[in-house]
Order: sequence, then structure tokens, then C-alpha cells
Amino acid sequence: MPMAEDRVRYHFRDAGREDVPLLLEWLARPHITEWWGDDPDASLAEIRDAMAGVETTPLIVEMEGRPVAYLQSYDPHLEAGHPYQDQPVGTLGMDVSIGPAELLGKGHGSAIIRQYAEELFRRGARRIVIDPDPANRRAIRAYEKAGFRFLDRRTAIYGPAFFMALDAPQETDLT
Repeated sequence: MPMAEDRVRYHFRDAGREDVPLLLEWLARPHITEWWGDDPDASLAEIRDAMAGVETTPLIVEMEGRPVAYLQSYDPHLEAGHPYQDQPVGTLGMDVSIGPAELLGKGHGSAIIRQYAEELFRRGARRIVIDPDPANRRAIRAYEKAGFRFLDRRTAIYGPAFFMALDAPQETDLT
């Protein structure tokens, strides 16, 4: 059976107020609370803040018209004191969470990340960083599958991080 990245194209749209009930439902699911924390209301408040700000772009990922994931990208250089400001200008950070548990382990995470990374690179991003918890082996495998490489271990805003990066293809890579 082909994996998701072999056959699915995803649609990315801005997360809006109409998505709040779905996001709250997802944030209460055990496979998400394990990594986001066990207070869905607090997590939702952070997403709502992101919706109102300019530093982070909160998105809903759809597959065949159905919401399947929350994704956000952010520019660490727009946030005062962000721990990833040591990265080159043109670096964007990214986070993704699959909402429906039945979609886990089917290749959607790496496929979503790969597709959105290509879009960010087309828009001019030079590097994308991602920072899963070192214990989140499923996420680390998905990001490696999407082409990310380990840079170092850090302490991020939310705790320990397995800091990974994906650099934009060089023009010579395209020939």
C-alpha cells in the first residue's frame, strides 16, 4: 500500500475563529496532550494569540477537503529573545500536529512537512527548523523522512528540543 506522501496533496489555509472548536477537540486528544501539555484551553489560547499576531502563521491542513492537522510556521527573528535567532536570516520554524489519531503512522506528517517546506522555499525561506521533544521518536522519524537533519540538542521555549533543520535546495541541486 502506498504511503501518504506518494499520493496525497494537502491544502493549507489560515486557521480562523471557525476552527477553534475543532482545535480544542484536537488539543484534548491524548496523542496531542502528550506533547502540547494537558491543558487544551491554555494551548488554544496560544494558538489564538498566534492568529492575532504577525510572528506566527497558524494553518489548518486539509486533505480532500477534510481538516487533518494543525501547522504553524514562525520567524524566530520577529520574536524578541527567541532562542533560534542564532539561525541565519531567512530561517523559519515549523510545528505540526496530526488531529485524527487514525492518521498517525501513515506518512502524513512527513508528507505535510515536505509539501509545506517546498512552499516556504518557493517563497524565499533559506532554512526551516523544527524542534520536537527528544522523546518524541515518531515526530523525529517523520522529520528525518521529510529531509530534516539533526543539528543539536537545545532547551526551547517549551523544554528540551531535538533541534533539526532543512535547508533550501541550492540552484545546483536542481540541475
